[in-house]
Amino acid sequence: MLKLLFLTLFLTLSLFGEKILYTNYETIPKRVIKGEIFTVTLKSLSTRKEFNDIEYTFFNGYGIELLDEVPLREERGRFFYDTFHMLVTQSQAKLPDVNATLILSVDPQPIENNQTQTVLEEPSAFEEPSVLEESQEKIVTTIFGEKLNVITLNPRKDFSSVIANSFALQEYKTTSYDKSHNIVIFVATATNADLKAIHFNNVYKQGIESLKESYEEAKVTYYVVIDKHLEAFRFSYFNLLKNDYETITIPIVVDDDSVSTQSDLKPRDQSHDTIKIYIALGVVGILLLIALLRRRFIYAVIALLPLGYVLYLSIPQQKICIKKGSKIYLLPVRNATVFETTPQEYHLQKEGSVQHFIKVKLQNDKIGWVKNEDTCTY
Repeated sequence: MLKLLFLTLFLTLSLFGEKILYTNYETIPKRVIKGEIFTVTLKSLSTRKEFNDIEYTFFNGYGIELLDEVPLREERGRFFYDTFHMLVTQSQAKLPDVNATLILSVDPQPIENNQTQTVLEEPSAFEEPSVLEESQEKIVTTIFGEKLNVITLNPRKDFSSVIANSFALQEYKTTSYDKSHNIVIFVATATNADLKAIHFNNVYKQGIESLKESYEEAKVTYYVVIDKHLEAFRFSYFNLLKNDYETITIPIVVDDDSVSTQSDLKPRDQSHDTIKIYIALGVVGILLLIALLRRRFIYAVIALLPLGYVLYLSIPQQKICIKKGSKIYLLPVRNATVFETTPQEYHLQKEGSVQHFIKVKLQNDKIGWVKNEDTCTY
């Protein structure tokens, strides 16, 4: 029906003028939510069959951010449907006005010797062009945008500021950050979402470690530093398809492994090493005594295990020198968050290492990462 009306309008106007390009807003959402990514489609029809392209210039809009430089184009017969993504940034918004420009190519024409030569640019004194340079003709038509019905959410306390068609956790990990906090690192994907906006209330620290933006599937790696007493980290996002909040839950299970990954933040605790050594030595003594009394040397062999543990605990942890002005990172990844800069040369306890980074224990007992090139000879 709309196609028939559009063609009727086109034919009617053609009787009174020579308009070449017809464009209008084909799809406009009835309502949008502040923070939502939505799409609008421009429908265009040209009376010229041969042309190079249709380009668009947006102006006089407010409360929205245009996210596409190049539209997603679909051709249906002689109609062109160009879809753009936009982000609602304010509680009041208006679609921009649009200049739609039809780019027509001008075929090069031969130059007659007795004709006056006309070219787009003055030719070089060393050239004798035999044809006109190819030029372009531009036909512009303007359409006007209308105000949008914008709804502002009344967010829950646990709202993450994410508005999406879907949001899903891919993986997560929790490790100790300091005596009072744990750090939770998670990877999540979302569709039709602005993941740059993710933010949590009532957390000690937070930040984006990596972000891949895409309308089809965005992906974020995020960290939050939370109180140790929490047994789960819960937050919500607004599901556009269900028109309601959905809760995401990350159970807090502190990982004590020592795998050299970006979330390997737990230091070796040496505070009870002396007691552990005495206990292990006591076990060694008991096993050796049993071996002598019973003349069973298998107990002496078993005693080698706690003896090896004693030797391990007796090895002092290595200290390294950190240059003045070095950056201490929260995670050993590129573009990680810097939470401290050394005001002077530091000599810190080395807790581990991964490629290009060394894990150190700071003087306030927090764990951080420093780049290899920021260390000096101890």
